[in-house]
Parts: sequence; C-alpha cells; structure tokens
Amino acid sequence: MWKADGPQTATNGTVRRIPLDGYNVDLDDIYDLAVEKGLAVVDESTKRRIGENRKLLEEIVDREPVYGVTTGYGEMVYITIDKSKETELQTNVVRSHAFCVGDPLSREESRAILAARINALCRGYSGVREELVEAMVTFLNGGIVPLIPEAGSVGASGDLGPLSHLALALIGEGYVLGDNDEKVPTAEMLAKRNLRPLELKYKEGLALINGTSAMTGMGALILRWANDQIKQAEIVAALVLENQKASDGAFRPEGHVLGRPHPGQIDSAGNALKLLEGSKLIRTHEELKMELGQVRNGSAGQSKVYLQKAYTLRCIPQVTGAVKEAVEYARKVVTREINSSNDNPLFFPGKEVFHGGNFHGQPVAMAMDFACLALTQLGVVSERRTNRLLNRHLNNGLPEFLVKSDPGLNCGLSGLQYAACDLVAENRTLCTPASVQSISCNGDNQDVVSMGLTAARKCKRVLKNNYYILAIELLAAVQAVDLAGQYDRLSPVGKITYQTVRSRVPTVDKDRSMSDDVYRIAGLLQEAELLRRVREAGVDIK
Repeated sequence: MWKADGPQTATNGTVRRIPLDGYNVDLDDIYDLAVEKGLAVVDESTKRRIGENRKLLEEIVDREPVYGVTTGYGEMVYITIDKSKETELQTNVVRSHAFCVGDPLSREESRAILAARINALCRGYSGVREELVEAMVTFLNGGIVPLIPEAGSVGASGDLGPLSHLALALIGEGYVLGDNDEKVPTAEMLAKRNLRPLELKYKEGLALINGTSAMTGMGALILRWANDQIKQAEIVAALVLENQKASDGAFRPEGHVLGRPHPGQIDSAGNALKLLEGSKLIRTHEELKMELGQVRNGSAGQSKVYLQKAYTLRCIPQVTGAVKEAVEYARKVVTREINSSNDNPLFFPGKEVFHGGNFHGQPVAMAMDFACLALTQLGVVSERRTNRLLNRHLNNGLPEFLVKSDPGLNCGLSGLQYAACDLVAENRTLCTPASVQSISCNGDNQDVVSMGLTAARKCKRVLKNNYYILAIELLAAVQAVDLAGQYDRLSPVGKITYQTVRSRVPTVDKDRSMSDDVYRIAGLLQEAELLRRVREAGVDIK
C-alpha cells in the first residue's frame, strides 16, 4: 500500500475536494486538479467497485484467454503468455511504449492527464487493483508530476506513448518534474518522498496506457481556457464597437430569439448589450434613422450616415455565437470521454469480456479539430477589427495607425498588425484536420488512427496565438480611446477595460518597441484578468 510522506494536498489557493468516481467529473474539476486547486478523492463505494471488478478479472483469467493478460499485444495477439509472467508482461508494455519525443508537456497538462486517467479507471471496468488507483492519487495530490514528452501519440490504441511515460513514473522509472519543472529521475523523487515503486499485476500496464486520457486531459484544459478567451474577445469587441460609434440595433434580442434562434448567437448578442449598457457612444437604430432622414430631407443622394456597420462589428453574435457552440460541442464530447472506460479489454459483471476498441480517439480528435477551426475564426475577426482601427479610411477620422503625433516620423501601431496577420495565417494553417491524417502502423493492426493528441496540440497553439491577436486588438482599441478623447463617454465596462490595460501599458505617445506591451496584455487575457474585473463589476456574461 502506498502512503504519502506528509499531507496529500496542493496548496496553491483554495483547495476543493474533488470526487473522482468515473461518472461525474467535469472540465472544471480537471482544471482545478491540474492547476493544484483541487484535492482528488476516491470514495469507498468507488474503491469497492474497483475491487469487485478486479476479482472478476482474476476469476476470468483462470478459465479463458484474455487479451494483454495471457496474450501478447497488438499484432502479437496470437502469441500466448504464461500467467506467471504477469508483472514482466505489464512492465514491458510500459517500457516499450515510452517512446515520446519533443518538449515536455507543462506541469498543468501532465496533471490533467493523470487526473483524467484516474477517473477513467475509477469507472470500475478496467480490472485494475485499488492499489494502482491509490498510487496515482498519491502522485496527483502529492505534486509528483510525470515528465511526458509532447509528441508521439497516434491516438488509436489510446495515447499509448504519453500514458506510458506516466506509467513509467508509477513503477519508479523515467522522469518527473522537479519543483522548478526541471527533469528529475523518478527513483530519486520517490526516495525523497519515502515511496516505493508500484509492481504491476494482470492488465495494469495495459490499463494505464491503453486509453484516451492524454488527449482528453489536454482537451479539458484547452476548452476551459477557450471559454474564458471567447468571453474576453466579446469584451474587447465591445470596446471597438464604442470606438466605432456602432448601433446597438444588431444586438437587439428580437433579431436573434425570433429571427435565428441559435443559442450561442442569442447569448453573444445578449452579452453585447450588457457590455455596452451605459455607453454614450453607441447609437440606436432609431437615432441613425432620424439622422439619415434629416440629412436627406426627403431627397435621394449621398450621406455620411451609415445605418449598418461592417460585418466584423455587426455580425459579432453570428460569428462569435458559432464559435461558442463549436467549443460547447467539444466540451460535451471531452466531458463524456473523461467519464468513460476507454481501454481494452473491459470486464462487465454477467457479460462476456468486451474485446473492443473504446481506446480509439476519433470522437475527441474530431471535436478538438472543430474547436481549433472555431478558435481560428475568433482570431480572424479580431485582426479584421484591428485593421479597421488602424485604417484612417475606416476608423471614424482617427490618424492612420493611431499615431498620436508627427505621422510619418512616427509609425504608431502599424507594426502590430503584421504580428496579428502572421498569427492568423499560422492559425489557418493549423486548421488542417488532424483527425483525417490516419497512418497505418503496428503491423497494420492499427490501420486507422485518430491523431487525437495532435488535434489537441494544434488547438492549444491556436488558443495561444489568439491571446496575442486579441491583445493587439485591445491595445489598438485603448489607443483609439485616447486619441478620440472618448473615455468619459465609455460604458462602465468600457472604462474597466480601458483602465485594466492602461494599468499595465501606457499610451503610445511616440514610437517604441511594443513586444513587451503585447506580452503584458496577452498575459492579462491568459489569466482571465479582464473577465474577472468585468464580473466583479456585476456584469455576468454567458
């Protein structure tokens, strides 16, 4: 039995006790466990279920062949293995499949993967011992983080490679992350904690590595962050709407609830109205209609009154709402997968041994590709709004590139758009689906693979790029407020947004390198600081 040498808790902030039972874990639970705001708990009923299932496996092995328990793996399934070799067989599959390469996943990502794998095994159909789950919980709660290289999973027989690096740490081999995320031999860490390596028994090596928990653990974090990013994109867009003196007519509920009732679109339109409430810059459609009538005075001809704005302003609910729904779909898929038995074989009381393919990552791969595409579009429309702010023909009479003084001598924010364009182009490249990039392997046993972890990694990259793209739009929006002298006429949320940025980055009075400015504001968005401040002001956006 494993026992931690000290309290099994992580103390970064408020700690939640989070039950892992295989059935009721959501993305927020995985997130809290990953960022060390949660303490994993496996209750007695779950332990009892795991123990009963283990007894069932041991009874079955005594009377019939079982894949990966009395046979070889993959293409070598036709080779029978003596039961006396149980530990050697399970240990070898872990060692042989710990083949990943590349940079290590972050501490948070590895913890999310570990939490997701624990929950899958807690469902109770994988045939593992209670001791195995206890060892994993000790790692998670004790802050022992397996070092998992990022590349190498094809996502077919689950995430074999990444999960093997996780399993390798449990048996005292491989590496873990030190206190400063340095590479530390696992044996050294276990000795320091007065813990002994786990000895694997029937099915346990296979149960650890033969599942989708790497793509789902990472996916849980990405989609949790994506929700916050989308809401902050709406906050940034609202400030641009004020800059552009847009009409609120495009956000009125009747056009969405009655006209085109997509839930994401309705939520996004409602958010816009909340964010713009109290603005002295936003126009109503009635005001614009009256102004246009006065200018034209009943005759045809040109005017400077625009009843409607460009699509990146007017169609925010339609575009951002679609992004919301795509991410919500992905969240549902990943949540369902986190609460699934996704290895092989599985053992159900009173049923034949299930030799199937629950380990295949296709549902998650397609969901993460969909989220990747959606988040890319979020960056696309952000850059286009930045373009409107920087273009003197589109920005309501402000100087080109928002130069405050001596245009020509100073270039203002023109350079920032290059960065945004580059990142948008990279995101578009990353939209090529991973979920259709099947490459047959394992002697053509794995002749269709999902590339689910690749899809998650791509989506993570798009998410990161978007923080920079949105930061650039936000820097342009607050600079426009300064140049137009609009601060006093902003909505309460607009003022909060402006103040949040200006507390970190000063107005651009003359040319300076702006890389650090972008980093500061991207960091603010990544930490969801802007969203937190808006919520603290009592504005609850969906």
